Amino acid sequence: MKKSILVSAMAAVLTISAGVIASEHDDFKFKALDESANAVNWDASAPWKLPKGYTQTVVSDESDLNIYPLGRDDWHDMNTVNETGKMAGRFMYRTHEVRLGRGDDVVDAIGGTISVVDLKTGETKILAQQGGLENGYTAVDGIRWTAWGTLLFAEETKGGRFFEIILNDDMMSVDEIIDHPQVGRLAHEGIDLDTKGNVYVVDEHRGRTSGCNGVVPCGGGVYKFVPNSYGDLSSGELYVLKVNGADGVGHAEWVGPIDPLNARESGSDFGGTSYQRPEDLEIINNTLYVAVTEGPRDVITETNPAEENFSQLEFKKELYEGRVIAVNLDSMEVSNFVKPGVNVPVEIGKPGEEGHQTGFDSVDNLAEAPNGDLVMIEDNKPSDIWFASTRKVSEYGASREVKLFASLTDPAAEGTGIYFSPTDPDTLYVNVQHSAAEDGDGTWAITKTKHESKHYQDDD
Repeated sequence: MKKSILVSAMAAVLTISAGVIASEHDDFKFKALDESANAVNWDASAPWKLPKGYTQTVVSDESDLNIYPLGRDDWHDMNTVNETGKMAGRFMYRTHEVRLGRGDDVVDAIGGTISVVDLKTGETKILAQQGGLENGYTAVDGIRWTAWGTLLFAEETKGGRFFEIILNDDMMSVDEIIDHPQVGRLAHEGIDLDTKGNVYVVDEHRGRTSGCNGVVPCGGGVYKFVPNSYGDLSSGELYVLKVNGADGVGHAEWVGPIDPLNARESGSDFGGTSYQRPEDLEIINNTLYVAVTEGPRDVITETNPAEENFSQLEFKKELYEGRVIAVNLDSMEVSNFVKPGVNVPVEIGKPGEEGHQTGFDSVDNLAEAPNGDLVMIEDNKPSDIWFASTRKVSEYGASREVKLFASLTDPAAEGTGIYFSPTDPDTLYVNVQHSAAEDGDGTWAITKTKHESKHYQDDD
């Protein structure tokens, strides 16, 4: 397939009904998909099932830059661009989630990587990579652009590090990489910042079942780092979210400061709320949205159900798998913003199976749509992309409009790294990770048909 960078006006308003609902912004509308994608006869050149009027194009894949040899997937994970500055929007930065010391050490010793794509020329190269089983980057995951013109990235493993990249003027090479332990040694995934320069992170840990050294619950929290000076992450204090309510919703407060070098245990000692694998977060209009990938399977499991007469189908109907919570940063009220069985269907089985029901399952990454909606993608097969309105919300804090936008047909892959550049509101970028196709990992642009617009600023 010929590669080009396309742009599109993306859809916005969401509903759990099958009808077409137009957004308040006419540029953003789509007819929801009726069901998730079926992998039968899937096409590696067009892996996304999309609404009518949208197209998909490769931005950069393993034919441009094959980081890991011997047939190993590149594990494209999260995306951002240079959101500010003279050439804003021109350079895309991506993390690659490969871990150290697993399998073939010759390959895995390379570890996690950050790559960069020049969206104007198509040039793709490694931006940062640190090998060595002792100190090399591992499971590099979240990535964010800062208002002061740097890149933040972090590691997903226990005690993972948090880094800041100072770029050279060419935007495709590194001047310095700084480790910021004060932001917390955690299993980092999502990263976001507010207008005051505070940094929000999560601990991607099964806090309700795995706990810490036999103590359950422990870890799996949501954290806020408050720097002593705006734009300087070398010093400051780390706090954890404590919710005074059942199931992690209710009135909340930031408690601490906690010990950043032992953030998981210290946060729990201060009463921090444990969630089951929080993976990403996104701030929209002073509300912090958090993707909690797993549901309450610490309470009822297939091997040890609370009620012995559960059939598999009944089990699937009764329990949800993953949700998005909303933390109002003004009132500090926490609610279930998107939850299966509340404002979106529970997923049952897989497409093509008897009794299959398309639903919300294992939410992973989050993004903000140009009209302020929350975009969500699943860590699941098939991996679905959903939109939820942040403007139309019930009295209990749940979105009133949730709609299925896209679904991944690749039978082995998941989608990840959904991202709208603030300089390119017409394109939704998304990665395909561990594809069934040989060297099939890569970054895609989902675009509205026949829409033409340049998505980066001219150099001058």
